[in-house]
Amino acid sequence: MRILLVDDETQLTTPLSHILSNDGYDVDVAADGEQGLKLANSEHYDLLILDWMLPHCSGLEICRNLRLAGKTTPVLFLTAKDTLDDRVEGLDAGADDYLVKPFELRELQARVRALLRRSNAFIHLKVADLELDSENQIVYRQGKAIALSEKEIALLTLFMQHPGQLLTHEIIYQYVWTDSSGETPNSNVLAALVRLLRRKIEIEKEQPLIHAVYSKGYRFGDID
Repeated sequence: MRILLVDDETQLTTPLSHILSNDGYDVDVAADGEQGLKLANSEHYDLLILDWMLPHCSGLEICRNLRLAGKTTPVLFLTAKDTLDDRVEGLDAGADDYLVKPFELRELQARVRALLRRSNAFIHLKVADLELDSENQIVYRQGKAIALSEKEIALLTLFMQHPGQLLTHEIIYQYVWTDSSGETPNSNVLAALVRLLRRKIEIEKEQPLIHAVYSKGYRFGDID
């Protein structure tokens, strides 16, 4: 998934882009509003993280411009403006969420996951003969419908969005377990979820789709 981070404070964008990249996202950074608006209009992003006060063009103007153009990309504002009127103005401009500076990185990571999960709530993915209908929590393998649980849907969505890529345990934890407690589940919980998903989507005597990478994570798809 691609994220555009628009902020002129390099002491914030440098560590934040590094953390988001470690979380498995592709991150582009713009240092002013003009560049940010140009990228937002010319590239596809799954989420925009905008500072409110920016050189040349404010985050508020970027958001309004995109909404007037019919773009529905989720927008998360980062700002020192913390009055009720400010929050209302940002939300009325089309923002989806609002985080006041200074903030805890863990909270920002949770809000990013929540916005991405919400924007991808109803998606249709296809890899080989496997099709995922997340709206109805059903996967089709060779035309046969298989019902999945909410956690199984989340895990399979992550796998199917990144076929062939190594997904570390940490990336999977952060995507699948998105509650606000901040607690990481026991490694056995993930292994059990993978086993359940395998039983439902894999076919006997055919090459498995989910491959464990020892001590690192999992890879999804055909592997020669």
